[in-house]
Amino acid sequence: MPIRITGMNSGLDTESIITALTQRQKDRLDTAKNDQKKLTWKQDKWKELNKKVVSFYNGALSSMRFSTAYTKKTTSASNANAVSVITGDSAMDSTQTLDITSLAKSAYLTGQQVKAGTEKAKASNTMADLGLESGGTLKFSIGGDSEDLIEVDVAATDSISDVLSKLKNAKSSKTETSLNFNFDENNGRFFVSSKTAGAAASFDMVESDAMTALGFTRNDDGSNYIAGSSAKIKLNGVEYESESNTFNINGLTITANEIASGITLTTKQDTSGIYDNIKKLVKEYSELMKELSTLYNADAAKKYSMLTDDQKDAMSDDEVEEWEKKIKDGLLSKDETIGSVRDSLKSIVLKGFEVTMADGSNKTMSLASFGISTGSYFSTTQDERDMLHIDGDPDDSSTSGNTDLLKAFISSDPGAVTNFFTQLSKEMYSSLTNLMKGTEFSSAYTIYEDKLMASQYSSYNTKISNAQKALEAAQDKYYKKFSTMESTLSKINSNSSSFSSFFGG
Repeated sequence: MPIRITGMNSGLDTESIITALTQRQKDRLDTAKNDQKKLTWKQDKWKELNKKVVSFYNGALSSMRFSTAYTKKTTSASNANAVSVITGDSAMDSTQTLDITSLAKSAYLTGQQVKAGTEKAKASNTMADLGLESGGTLKFSIGGDSEDLIEVDVAATDSISDVLSKLKNAKSSKTETSLNFNFDENNGRFFVSSKTAGAAASFDMVESDAMTALGFTRNDDGSNYIAGSSAKIKLNGVEYESESNTFNINGLTITANEIASGITLTTKQDTSGIYDNIKKLVKEYSELMKELSTLYNADAAKKYSMLTDDQKDAMSDDEVEEWEKKIKDGLLSKDETIGSVRDSLKSIVLKGFEVTMADGSNKTMSLASFGISTGSYFSTTQDERDMLHIDGDPDDSSTSGNTDLLKAFISSDPGAVTNFFTQLSKEMYSSLTNLMKGTEFSSAYTIYEDKLMASQYSSYNTKISNAQKALEAAQDKYYKKFSTMESTLSKINSNSSSFSSFFGG
């Protein structure tokens, strides 16, 4: 921007005069900037709300459309220390007897002490130091298969550290199994273990001079070697074997922890799990409805206009923050889209669905049939009137003292409960799918016109640019006029001075 020097001859405050003369253009620029800023705030509000709608859509609502959300089962064990059980959806209601006869073990060898002459060997000693002048071959068989071998050739010049490195990198010829190796220099011994439990991963030593020199041999009583073994259980008298301590049998994942017999496993419907899933759906629905109501019922704050920079300068930071919060809170007040989403969800929770009862009869049921309803109009705030409450819910002070109809229904007729809530969830999910489908003005999984708002934001960039140019042009025009006036006054003053000096002389 050029340096403008004005008012030197006229004595006028031309800056203030020009500011006043161009106020209309300045107002247009401020309006465009503030309108864009307000749009940004509105976009942020919508993004935050849309995230909550999508979260509800993909959360409990999505899973509760399927019967698997209601087929929760649990298995208890009479000896919980000996066994743990995970119950799958396909597990059958039953009482079974379990014996754990053996646990899976990993093979483990504590090697003989390695000698370099008469001294305990160190990692730096070579094979020649151990008496292997011509080197040799180390061999370990895997899983009892004499053809599945880990073979490592060692040279006379190899140190124990070199051999250890070779062993750690070696794999068996057929199954490509590797073992854990370590050399403890303090004790002068190698230690070997299988990487996994079970007989298939077990190892044995193939005798040779090199194996003996490095201590890969058993004691006479075999006490320094543990063979890898599989776990074995008997379930209802039938024996099962596993390389690990875990068994997958008819929908149950059984993990054996200790040897024991006469364990009773009881599998039954987990009514608390079904209740918890329904409670989660109700909670997520209620939280979303409260958010929608809060935004819809907010004060539109029409008397609060956007602040200009000059207005902000005249206020404290707290005053500005409070003023702008009023505007932000009311941006979606009485918004038609929010109203549509609310009405759509409310209409579904008020509906009745035909349900097949345990006795085979059909009955039209609603949420109220299960003791689920909104709170009293007069005892709830405006923003909480769409929230649902479950009678007997210990976490809800307003209904905890009521009879728990939902739990009673789950215990007596879980099929009817499943039938009702899958229908309700499917219809609500379908409704939100339609509300969030992509259009010319909105993206998929979006309830508001995000594409249109992005286009509007770009349009404001053009408006702001044009308004800025118009303001600068108006300012330049007036500065030129005042500059011309100042030049004229300067000449007049100069001529007047010359004329006075002529008569004075």
